[in-house]
Amino acid sequence: MDIKYLNITSLNDFYNLMFYTRDIKKSIVNDILNNKICNTEMIDLLIDALEILNNLPGNQYEKIINHHNTQVKLNLFYEISELQKDIYYLLHKEQDFYEYLSNLNPNFFKQIADGKDFLSNNKFKNLISDRDGTVNNYCGRYNSSIQSIYNAVFLSRYAIYSADNTVILTSAPLKNVGLLDMSVSPDNLFIYAGSKGREYLDKNNNKHYLSIDSEKQKILDKLNNEIDNLLNNEEYQIFALIGSGFQKKFGQTTIARQDIYNSIPPDISESFFNQIINLVNYIDPTKKYLSIEDTGLDIEIILNINNEDNELKDFDKGDGIEFLDRNIPLNINELGAIICGDTKSDIPMLTTAIKKTNKVAAIFVTNDDNLKESINNICANSYFVSSPDILVTILNEINK
Repeated sequence: MDIKYLNITSLNDFYNLMFYTRDIKKSIVNDILNNKICNTEMIDLLIDALEILNNLPGNQYEKIINHHNTQVKLNLFYEISELQKDIYYLLHKEQDFYEYLSNLNPNFFKQIADGKDFLSNNKFKNLISDRDGTVNNYCGRYNSSIQSIYNAVFLSRYAIYSADNTVILTSAPLKNVGLLDMSVSPDNLFIYAGSKGREYLDKNNNKHYLSIDSEKQKILDKLNNEIDNLLNNEEYQIFALIGSGFQKKFGQTTIARQDIYNSIPPDISESFFNQIINLVNYIDPTKKYLSIEDTGLDIEIILNINNEDNELKDFDKGDGIEFLDRNIPLNINELGAIICGDTKSDIPMLTTAIKKTNKVAAIFVTNDDNLKESINNICANSYFVSSPDILVTILNEINK
Protein backbone atom coordinates (compact mmCIF):
# COMPACT_ATOMS: atom_id res chain seq x y z
CA MET A 1 0.00 0.00 0.00
CA ASP A 2 1.42 3.38 -1.04
CA ILE A 3 0.03 5.73 1.56
CA LYS A 4 1.78 8.84 0.30
CA TYR A 5 -1.17 9.79 -1.87
CA LEU A 6 -3.90 8.45 0.39
CA ASN A 7 -6.82 10.83 0.61
CA ILE A 8 -8.68 10.65 3.92
CA THR A 9 -12.31 11.34 3.13
CA SER A 10 -13.93 9.50 6.04
CA LEU A 11 -13.36 8.30 9.57
CA ASN A 12 -12.90 4.79 8.19
CA ASP A 13 -10.02 6.06 6.05
CA PHE A 14 -8.47 7.63 9.15
CA TYR A 15 -8.69 4.43 11.20
CA ASN A 16 -7.37 2.36 8.29
CA LEU A 17 -4.34 4.64 8.11
CA MET A 18 -3.68 4.31 11.83
CA PHE A 19 -3.90 0.52 11.68
CA TYR A 20 -1.55 0.51 8.71
CA THR A 21 1.00 2.36 10.85
CA ARG A 22 0.51 -0.34 13.49
CA ASP A 23 1.85 -3.00 11.13
CA ILE A 24 4.82 -0.81 10.22
CA LYS A 25 5.60 -0.07 13.86
CA LYS A 26 5.44 -3.73 14.87
CA SER A 27 7.96 -4.64 12.17
CA ILE A 28 10.33 -1.86 13.23
CA VAL A 29 10.11 -2.81 16.92
CA ASN A 30 11.07 -6.38 16.09
CA ASP A 31 14.07 -5.14 14.11
CA ILE A 32 15.27 -2.90 16.95
CA LEU A 33 14.96 -5.61 19.60
CA ASN A 34 16.82 -8.05 17.35
CA ASN A 35 19.60 -5.49 16.78
CA LYS A 36 18.80 -5.19 13.08
CA ILE A 37 19.15 -1.99 11.09
CA CYS A 38 15.75 -0.37 10.56
CA ASN A 39 14.42 -0.40 7.02
CA THR A 40 14.51 3.25 5.89
CA GLU A 41 11.50 2.63 3.63
CA MET A 42 9.47 1.79 6.74
CA ILE A 43 10.53 5.03 8.39
CA ASP A 44 9.55 6.92 5.22
CA LEU A 45 6.09 5.37 5.43
CA LEU A 46 5.67 6.74 8.94
CA ILE A 47 6.81 10.15 7.70
CA ASP A 48 4.20 9.92 4.92
CA ALA A 49 1.49 9.01 7.44
CA LEU A 50 2.43 11.99 9.62
CA GLU A 51 2.27 14.30 6.61
CA ILE A 52 -1.20 13.02 5.76
CA LEU A 53 -2.44 13.79 9.27
CA ASN A 54 -0.78 17.20 9.28
CA ASN A 55 -2.42 18.07 5.96
CA LEU A 56 -5.95 17.35 7.13
CA PRO A 57 -8.11 20.49 7.30
CA GLY A 58 -8.05 22.25 10.65
CA ASN A 59 -5.33 23.63 12.89
CA GLN A 60 -2.23 21.92 14.30
CA TYR A 61 -4.01 19.12 16.14
CA GLU A 62 -7.75 19.72 15.76
CA LYS A 63 -8.64 18.24 12.39
CA ILE A 64 -11.90 17.95 10.49
CA ILE A 65 -12.93 14.59 9.02
CA ASN A 66 -16.17 13.69 7.27
CA HIS A 67 -18.52 11.14 8.75
CA HIS A 68 -21.89 10.30 7.16
CA ASN A 69 -22.05 13.62 5.29
CA THR A 70 -21.26 15.59 8.43
CA GLN A 71 -17.97 17.10 9.54
CA VAL A 72 -16.48 15.73 12.74
CA LYS A 73 -13.80 17.68 14.62
CA LEU A 74 -11.17 15.40 16.14
CA ASN A 75 -8.22 16.32 18.32
CA LEU A 76 -5.35 14.24 16.91
CA PHE A 77 -2.72 15.33 19.42
CA TYR A 78 -1.89 11.74 20.37
CA GLU A 79 -1.72 10.39 16.83
CA ILE A 80 0.40 13.28 15.53
CA SER A 81 2.71 13.76 18.52
CA GLU A 82 3.42 10.04 18.93
CA LEU A 83 4.34 9.73 15.26
CA GLN A 84 6.61 12.75 15.68
CA LYS A 85 8.30 11.12 18.66
CA ASP A 86 8.75 7.82 16.84
CA ILE A 87 10.30 9.44 13.78
CA TYR A 88 12.70 11.44 15.96
CA TYR A 89 13.54 8.29 17.95
CA LEU A 90 14.33 6.33 14.77
CA LEU A 91 16.50 9.07 13.25
CA HIS A 92 18.55 9.94 16.35
CA LYS A 93 20.52 8.31 19.14
CA GLU A 94 18.58 7.27 22.23
CA GLN A 95 20.22 9.91 24.42
CA ASP A 96 19.15 12.58 21.93
CA PHE A 97 15.63 11.19 22.19
CA TYR A 98 15.82 11.58 25.96
CA GLU A 99 16.63 15.25 25.40
CA TYR A 100 13.59 15.46 23.13
CA LEU A 101 11.39 14.01 25.87
CA SER A 102 12.93 16.34 28.45
CA ASN A 103 11.64 19.30 26.46
CA LEU A 104 8.14 17.88 26.78
CA ASN A 105 8.33 16.81 30.43
CA PRO A 106 9.46 19.18 33.23
CA ASN A 107 12.08 17.71 35.60
CA PHE A 108 12.47 14.78 33.24
CA PHE A 109 16.02 13.75 34.15
CA LYS A 110 15.46 14.24 37.90
CA GLN A 111 12.39 12.00 37.82
CA ILE A 112 14.28 9.39 35.78
CA ALA A 113 17.22 9.31 38.19
CA ASP A 114 15.00 9.11 41.28
CA GLY A 115 12.79 6.48 39.65
CA LYS A 116 15.78 4.37 38.69
CA ASP A 117 16.98 4.45 42.29
CA PHE A 118 13.50 3.51 43.47
CA LEU A 119 13.30 0.48 41.17
CA SER A 120 16.85 -0.57 42.00
CA ASN A 121 15.71 -0.95 45.60
CA ASN A 122 12.54 -2.84 44.60
CA LYS A 123 13.59 -5.57 42.20
CA PHE A 124 10.36 -7.53 42.35
CA LYS A 125 9.72 -9.94 39.49
CA ASN A 126 6.10 -9.06 38.71
CA LEU A 127 5.24 -5.77 37.04
CA ILE A 128 1.49 -5.24 36.83
CA SER A 129 0.42 -2.06 35.08
CA ASP A 130 -2.58 -0.26 33.75
CA ARG A 131 -2.16 0.92 30.15
CA ASP A 132 -3.74 4.27 29.24
CA GLY A 133 -2.40 7.17 31.26
CA THR A 134 0.15 4.88 32.94
CA VAL A 135 2.50 3.27 30.41
CA ASN A 136 0.78 4.74 27.37
CA ASN A 137 -0.14 8.36 26.76
CA TYR A 138 -3.83 9.16 26.61
CA CYS A 139 -5.53 9.32 23.22
CA GLY A 140 -8.81 10.99 22.36
CA ARG A 141 -10.06 7.70 20.89
CA TYR A 142 -9.14 4.21 22.01
CA ASN A 143 -9.57 2.96 18.43
CA SER A 144 -6.52 4.91 17.26
CA SER A 145 -4.35 4.71 20.37
CA ILE A 146 -1.74 2.61 18.56
CA GLN A 147 1.30 1.99 20.75
CA SER A 148 4.41 3.95 19.79
CA ILE A 149 7.68 2.34 18.72
CA TYR A 150 9.81 3.84 21.48
CA ASN A 151 7.17 2.87 24.03
CA ALA A 152 7.11 -0.75 22.86
CA VAL A 153 10.91 -0.98 22.82
CA PHE A 154 11.30 0.45 26.33
CA LEU A 155 8.61 -1.79 27.83
CA SER A 156 9.85 -4.87 25.95
CA ARG A 157 13.38 -4.43 27.24
CA TYR A 158 12.02 -4.39 30.79
CA ALA A 159 9.93 -7.51 30.12
CA ILE A 160 12.96 -9.32 28.68
CA TYR A 161 15.61 -8.38 31.23
CA SER A 162 13.94 -7.40 34.50
CA ALA A 163 10.71 -9.31 35.09
CA ASP A 164 9.39 -12.85 35.24
CA ASN A 165 5.90 -11.55 34.45
CA THR A 166 5.00 -8.22 32.88
CA VAL A 167 1.23 -7.79 32.95
CA ILE A 168 -0.68 -5.06 31.14
CA LEU A 169 -4.07 -4.99 32.86
CA THR A 170 -6.71 -2.67 31.48
CA SER A 171 -10.45 -2.22 31.46
CA ALA A 172 -10.45 -2.36 27.64
CA PRO A 173 -11.30 -5.67 25.94
CA LEU A 174 -8.57 -7.86 24.49
CA LYS A 175 -9.92 -7.70 20.94
CA ASN A 176 -12.48 -5.96 18.68
CA VAL A 177 -11.11 -3.21 19.11
CA GLY A 178 -8.97 -3.81 22.18
CA LEU A 179 -5.64 -4.10 23.90
CA LEU A 180 -4.12 -6.60 21.47
CA ASP A 181 -5.11 -4.49 18.48
CA MET A 182 -3.30 -1.45 19.90
CA SER A 183 -0.04 -3.22 20.79
CA VAL A 184 3.05 -3.26 18.57
CA SER A 185 5.27 -5.15 21.05
CA PRO A 186 6.60 -8.60 20.08
CA ASP A 187 4.55 -11.67 20.89
CA ASN A 188 5.32 -13.85 23.93
CA LEU A 189 6.72 -11.09 26.14
CA PHE A 190 3.66 -9.77 27.96
CA ILE A 191 0.58 -11.09 29.68
CA TYR A 192 -2.26 -8.98 28.30
CA ALA A 193 -5.27 -8.82 30.60
CA GLY A 194 -8.43 -7.14 29.33
CA SER A 195 -11.84 -6.39 30.81
CA LYS A 196 -10.18 -5.62 34.18
CA GLY A 197 -8.59 -9.07 34.16
CA ARG A 198 -11.63 -11.21 33.33
CA GLU A 199 -9.84 -12.31 30.14
CA TYR A 200 -6.15 -12.60 29.36
CA LEU A 201 -3.62 -13.76 26.80
CA ASP A 202 -0.66 -15.59 28.29
CA LYS A 203 2.91 -15.48 26.98
CA ASN A 204 2.20 -18.57 24.85
CA ASN A 205 -0.63 -16.72 23.06
CA ASN A 206 -3.33 -18.79 24.75
CA LYS A 207 -6.53 -16.99 25.77
CA HIS A 208 -8.18 -17.56 29.13
CA TYR A 209 -11.51 -16.36 30.51
CA LEU A 210 -13.13 -16.11 33.92
CA SER A 211 -16.37 -18.03 33.64
CA ILE A 212 -19.60 -16.04 33.64
CA ASP A 213 -22.98 -17.40 34.68
CA SER A 214 -25.18 -17.87 31.60
CA GLU A 215 -28.05 -15.86 33.10
CA LYS A 216 -25.72 -12.92 33.75
CA GLN A 217 -24.34 -13.16 30.22
CA LYS A 218 -27.85 -12.98 28.77
CA ILE A 219 -28.47 -9.78 30.73
CA LEU A 220 -25.24 -8.22 29.39
CA ASP A 221 -26.00 -9.34 25.82
CA LYS A 222 -29.44 -7.76 26.04
CA LEU A 223 -27.90 -4.51 27.27
CA ASN A 224 -25.36 -4.50 24.43
CA ASN A 225 -28.13 -5.02 21.86
CA GLU A 226 -30.12 -2.12 23.31
CA ILE A 227 -27.05 0.17 23.21
CA ASP A 228 -26.43 -0.91 19.60
CA ASN A 229 -29.98 0.18 18.77
CA LEU A 230 -29.48 3.49 20.59
CA LEU A 231 -26.27 4.21 18.68
CA ASN A 232 -28.07 3.62 15.39
CA ASN A 233 -29.86 6.90 16.05
CA GLU A 234 -27.99 9.66 14.25
CA GLU A 235 -27.95 11.93 17.30
CA TYR A 236 -26.06 9.33 19.35
CA GLN A 237 -23.64 7.88 16.75
CA ILE A 238 -20.87 10.24 17.82
CA PHE A 239 -20.54 8.44 21.18
CA ALA A 240 -19.23 5.34 19.41
CA LEU A 241 -16.50 7.44 17.79
CA ILE A 242 -15.07 9.48 20.66
CA GLY A 243 -12.91 8.38 23.58
CA SER A 244 -13.36 4.72 24.48
CA GLY A 245 -16.21 4.39 21.99
CA PHE A 246 -18.50 1.40 22.51
CA GLN A 247 -16.59 -1.56 23.93
CA LYS A 248 -18.27 -4.93 24.48
CA LYS A 249 -15.95 -6.43 27.03
CA PHE A 250 -15.90 -9.77 28.78
CA GLY A 251 -18.26 -9.27 31.71
CA GLN A 252 -18.49 -5.52 31.21
CA THR A 253 -19.60 -2.86 28.74
CA THR A 254 -18.12 0.59 28.25
CA ILE A 255 -19.67 3.44 26.31
CA ALA A 256 -18.05 6.86 26.07
CA ARG A 257 -20.01 9.94 27.08
CA GLN A 258 -17.13 12.41 26.65
CA ASP A 259 -13.47 12.49 25.61
CA ILE A 260 -10.39 14.06 27.20
CA TYR A 261 -10.83 17.13 25.00
CA ASN A 262 -14.48 17.73 26.06
CA SER A 263 -15.65 17.51 22.47
CA ILE A 264 -19.27 16.86 23.50
CA PRO A 265 -21.35 19.73 24.95
CA PRO A 266 -22.07 18.95 28.65
CA ASP A 267 -25.85 18.93 28.26
CA ILE A 268 -25.69 16.39 25.40
CA SER A 269 -23.27 14.20 27.36
CA GLU A 270 -25.58 14.30 30.39
CA SER A 271 -28.62 13.50 28.26
CA PHE A 272 -26.88 10.47 26.78
CA PHE A 273 -25.78 9.33 30.23
CA ASN A 274 -29.40 9.44 31.40
CA GLN A 275 -30.46 7.38 28.38
CA ILE A 276 -27.95 4.68 29.37
CA ILE A 277 -29.12 4.79 33.01
CA ASN A 278 -32.70 4.28 31.83
CA LEU A 279 -31.64 1.30 29.71
CA VAL A 280 -29.82 -0.34 32.61
CA ASN A 281 -32.76 0.23 34.96
CA TYR A 282 -35.13 -1.24 32.36
CA ILE A 283 -33.02 -4.38 31.89
CA ASP A 284 -32.03 -4.82 35.55
CA PRO A 285 -34.62 -3.01 37.70
CA THR A 286 -33.56 -4.76 40.92
CA LYS A 287 -29.84 -3.98 40.36
CA LYS A 288 -29.09 -7.65 40.93
CA TYR A 289 -26.82 -8.07 37.93
CA LEU A 290 -25.34 -4.75 36.88
CA SER A 291 -23.40 -1.90 38.50
CA ILE A 292 -22.67 1.46 36.89
CA GLU A 293 -19.54 3.54 37.24
CA ASP A 294 -19.40 6.98 35.67
CA THR A 295 -15.89 8.36 35.21
CA GLY A 296 -17.15 11.54 33.56
CA LEU A 297 -15.65 10.27 30.31
CA ASP A 298 -16.93 6.69 30.23
CA ILE A 299 -19.99 4.86 31.48
CA GLU A 300 -18.85 1.47 32.78
CA ILE A 301 -21.57 -1.16 33.19
CA ILE A 302 -20.20 -4.14 35.07
CA LEU A 303 -21.57 -7.56 35.95
CA ASN A 304 -21.71 -7.96 39.71
CA ILE A 305 -19.83 -10.68 41.58
CA ASN A 306 -20.02 -11.85 45.18
CA ASN A 307 -17.35 -10.80 47.65
CA GLU A 308 -15.95 -12.88 50.54
CA ASP A 309 -19.09 -12.13 52.58
CA ASN A 310 -21.31 -13.20 49.65
CA GLU A 311 -22.36 -9.59 49.09
CA LEU A 312 -22.77 -8.21 45.57
CA LYS A 313 -19.95 -6.01 44.27
CA ASP A 314 -18.69 -4.89 40.89
CA PHE A 315 -15.66 -6.64 39.42
CA ASP A 316 -12.51 -4.51 39.81
CA LYS A 317 -8.85 -4.82 38.81
CA GLY A 318 -8.03 -6.37 42.18
CA ASP A 319 -10.38 -9.24 41.32
CA GLY A 320 -8.55 -9.45 38.00
CA ILE A 321 -5.20 -9.84 39.76
CA GLU A 322 -6.68 -12.61 41.95
CA PHE A 323 -7.77 -14.47 38.80
CA LEU A 324 -4.37 -14.03 37.13
CA ASP A 325 -2.44 -15.01 40.26
CA ARG A 326 -4.46 -18.22 40.61
CA ASN A 327 -4.31 -19.29 37.00
CA ILE A 328 -0.96 -18.25 35.52
CA PRO A 329 0.23 -18.25 38.37
CA LEU A 330 2.03 -14.98 39.14
CA ASN A 331 3.29 -16.18 42.54
CA ILE A 332 2.98 -12.66 43.94
CA ASN A 333 3.46 -13.86 47.50
CA GLU A 334 6.97 -15.10 46.57
CA LEU A 335 8.06 -12.80 43.72
CA GLY A 336 6.46 -9.57 44.93
CA ALA A 337 4.95 -7.01 42.60
CA ILE A 338 5.42 -3.53 41.23
CA ILE A 339 1.99 -1.99 40.67
CA CYS A 340 1.60 0.87 38.21
CA GLY A 341 -1.50 2.98 37.66
CA ASP A 342 -2.79 6.52 37.25
CA THR A 343 -6.30 6.71 38.70
CA LYS A 344 -8.29 5.52 41.71
CA SER A 345 -9.62 2.62 39.62
CA ASP A 346 -6.09 1.17 39.79
CA ILE A 347 -6.01 1.20 43.61
CA PRO A 348 -7.65 -2.27 43.93
CA MET A 349 -4.58 -3.75 42.16
CA LEU A 350 -2.43 -2.32 44.93
CA THR A 351 -4.67 -3.38 47.84
CA THR A 352 -4.89 -6.92 46.47
CA ALA A 353 -1.11 -7.22 46.10
CA ILE A 354 -0.55 -5.82 49.61
CA LYS A 355 -2.82 -8.52 51.05
CA LYS A 356 -0.56 -11.18 49.53
CA THR A 357 2.89 -9.88 50.44
CA ASN A 358 4.85 -6.95 51.83
CA LYS A 359 7.10 -7.13 48.77
CA VAL A 360 5.11 -4.49 46.91
CA ALA A 361 6.10 -1.18 45.32
CA ALA A 362 3.81 1.34 43.64
CA ILE A 363 4.61 3.72 40.81
CA PHE A 364 1.71 5.97 39.87
CA VAL A 365 1.51 8.55 37.12
CA THR A 366 -0.28 11.47 38.71
CA ASN A 367 -0.08 15.07 39.81
CA ASP A 368 -3.19 14.64 41.99
CA ASP A 369 -2.22 15.17 45.65
CA ASN A 370 -5.37 13.41 46.88
CA LEU A 371 -4.55 10.31 44.86
CA LYS A 372 -0.95 10.41 46.08
CA GLU A 373 -2.16 10.53 49.67
CA SER A 374 -4.48 7.56 49.07
CA ILE A 375 -1.64 5.54 47.55
CA ASN A 376 0.79 6.39 50.35
CA ASN A 377 -1.79 5.36 52.96
CA ILE A 378 -1.98 1.92 51.33
CA CYS A 379 1.66 1.51 50.35
CA ALA A 380 4.34 3.78 51.78
CA ASN A 381 6.79 2.24 49.31
CA SER A 382 5.56 4.46 46.46
CA TYR A 383 6.96 6.73 43.80
CA PHE A 384 5.13 9.24 41.60
CA VAL A 385 5.91 10.54 38.12
CA SER A 386 4.19 13.12 35.98
CA SER A 387 3.77 11.28 32.65
CA PRO A 388 3.74 7.83 31.02
CA ASP A 389 6.85 8.78 29.01
CA ILE A 390 8.77 9.20 32.26
CA LEU A 391 7.59 5.85 33.61
CA VAL A 392 8.54 3.86 30.49
CA THR A 393 11.91 5.64 30.35
CA ILE A 394 12.60 4.59 33.95
CA LEU A 395 11.77 1.00 33.00
CA ASN A 396 14.12 1.27 30.03
CA GLU A 397 16.91 2.73 32.18
CA ILE A 398 16.75 0.02 34.85
CA ASN A 399 18.21 -2.43 32.33
CA LYS A 400 21.38 -0.35 31.82
